[in-house]
Amino acid sequence: NVFSEFLEDLPDTNEPVWILGECYNVKTEKSELLSDVHSKLWFTYRKKFSPIGGTGPSSDTGWGCMLRCGQMILAQALVCQHLGREWRWVAEGPQPTEYQRILHCFLDRKDSCYSIHQMAQMGVGEGKSVGEWYGPNTVAQVLKKLALFDDWNSLAVYVSMDNTVVIEDISKFFYLSCCCCCFCTDYKMYVQSLSSARSLAHSDREAVLPGGMAQFSLLYVKFNHHMECISSDSDYFLFKECFKMPQSCGVLGGKPNLAYYFIGFIDDELIYLDPHTTQLAVDSETGTPVHDQSYHCQRSPHRMKITSLEPSVALGFFCRSEEDFDGWCSQVQQELVRKRNLRLFELVEKHPPHWPPFVPPTKPDVQTTGAEFIESTDKLFESEEEFEILNV
Repeated sequence: NVFSEFLEDLPDTNEPVWILGECYNVKTEKSELLSDVHSKLWFTYRKKFSPIGGTGPSSDTGWGCMLRCGQMILAQALVCQHLGREWRWVAEGPQPTEYQRILHCFLDRKDSCYSIHQMAQMGVGEGKSVGEWYGPNTVAQVLKKLALFDDWNSLAVYVSMDNTVVIEDISKFFYLSCCCCCFCTDYKMYVQSLSSARSLAHSDREAVLPGGMAQFSLLYVKFNHHMECISSDSDYFLFKECFKMPQSCGVLGGKPNLAYYFIGFIDDELIYLDPHTTQLAVDSETGTPVHDQSYHCQRSPHRMKITSLEPSVALGFFCRSEEDFDGWCSQVQQELVRKRNLRLFELVEKHPPHWPPFVPPTKPDVQTTGAEFIESTDKLFESEEEFEILNV
């Protein structure tokens, strides 16, 4: 059973291990590798939290795994924003104030910005009943909406649509110094000139929003064929290269109704955090430290063969600055296009004329949390195409 293999059981191999842009040697850097993995915030099923919506479920066991994976990929972006990619968690040790504030964003309570309560109730606006299983696109749309109410992080979430990234839309949505690129693919798409795309972002300097927002991008990939039919020397190469990028926040995917958060790979195996463990809910008053032991997977994470992955996944990247964006573009150009002459995704300069007009979302003029204003926020997104791409 590929799902029972643990990271600590890695063979004595010369193959490098890649974890979200960091490379490790199993023979000489195993402790550093495990420290990096254990530092990732781990969100799982919880029970005995306050009922969602006052009368709804008090546990997300059996239906909340993709929501928990969405929390993990966003939390990684927040860690990179406030603590840096090099930050490491130490059990029982003192933690930065920013770390505690990040945890408070995800506590299982109705007033936490990215709590299971907020995500489940905001999902109603995406056509999902509270307690219904989500796919990655629904989670992305929910996070995009909730980010509008997150004043502390000032995080802009861009979700690519229809396997296409439109630079013109991004330039309207984000401040130039935090501009980033995102993409979708079915392995038959093509990449237009990255240099011209970047030139467009620079030329549209006056059209972008002020404020210096950092950007988190959720990017969808849907393979044309089952992964078992794809050559590991070609198509797999492209997918694994994404984990090497320093902007990587990981991948959402798994199997029907069974979601995992993928954070790296070794050879032909993916490394992932599994949300399918039910723990008691942890509560903490605002401004008080969170008991965080259960938010880090201190046992070894799992590995699985890349051929076992369902063909639909969501990629996440975080760019702090224009330099990050430029670096991402360069790596895409060099690694994903030039070396193998393969096309992983489509990046276009102009908004496709047959698409509905792009309207940058703005925060409603209210002082409240997002889930309480589902109806008002829906009006901001009704022009966007919505689709579910995970086979369920």
